[in-house]
Amino acid sequence: MVTRLSSAESGVSSAASSVSLDGAFRVRLLSVARGELGVSERTGRNDGERVGEYLAYCGLDEGYEWCAAFVSWCFGQVGRDEPRTPWSPSLFPAARAVWPNGGGRLAGGGRAGGVQAGDVFGIWVREKGRIGHAGLVESWDGRWCVTVEGNSGDAVRRVRRPVSTIYRVADWVADLVVDGVAAPGSGEGGEP
Repeated sequence: MVTRLSSAESGVSSAASSVSLDGAFRVRLLSVARGELGVSERTGRNDGERVGEYLAYCGLDEGYEWCAAFVSWCFGQVGRDEPRTPWSPSLFPAARAVWPNGGGRLAGGGRAGGVQAGDVFGIWVREKGRIGHAGLVESWDGRWCVTVEGNSGDAVRRVRRPVSTIYRVADWVADLVVDGVAAPGSGEGGEP
């Protein structure tokens, strides 16, 4: 879903309206995620009433890993249709990348601009050969990343992680369209 807003409707300039809406959305998104802190699996097998709701939001029954479904569910609770996936690697398309894996370069086509609260982080799991865990960035200081994430110790938890353990960060917030102009990575205007 892309939110459309004209500067005339908002009463402020296009740039200012985009920034203020972006920040307000991030606050609401993290408020939803924080409200889920402490939700846990019933038996430790990716199950339980609330875990089932996260998975059902993405079309799955209980029993599947649910970190990406939790992220998707949080976005859905604040009125966004995307992302909506239980598959953590699909949360990191190149067009949404804001922080890369190793080498200090964006992995391909991504938007540079730094990590913000409300961005989605991914961790590479060597045994899986892919991004195997995801959650929401609560804060980032260049050395530490504080997250709110589902399926972490069978629960929704706040975790403090060294930035060196984060493989990729994607921005699913910055896709507002102001005065008919799509933000980079919004999927509007032919972009993926």
